[in-house]
Amino acid sequence: MSFTFSELRRKEVISIKNGEKLGFADDAELDSSDHSLKALIIFGRAHFFGLLGRDDDIIIPADSIHTIGRDTVLVTGEGYFSTKSDS
Repeated sequence: MSFTFSELRRKEVISIKNGEKLGFADDAELDSSDHSLKALIIFGRAHFFGLLGRDDDIIIPADSIHTIGRDTVLVTGEGYFSTKSDS
């Protein structure tokens, strides 16, 4: 299955471990040597329009992605981690 990044951004990311909605893919990390997806990045939710900061970003490595379907991206719920956003 092939898709563009703009199509991927419209897919909701859901953990199959607990059914939690993680958000939508905001960015992707790509490997330039073999042109493969390394990770999906979901930016942390902004508090009061970003004036009160943001939640941590969620980085989902490619090996944690279970399925990329027509409407959703299912992740295993294990192996992804949060990182403090730069904002």
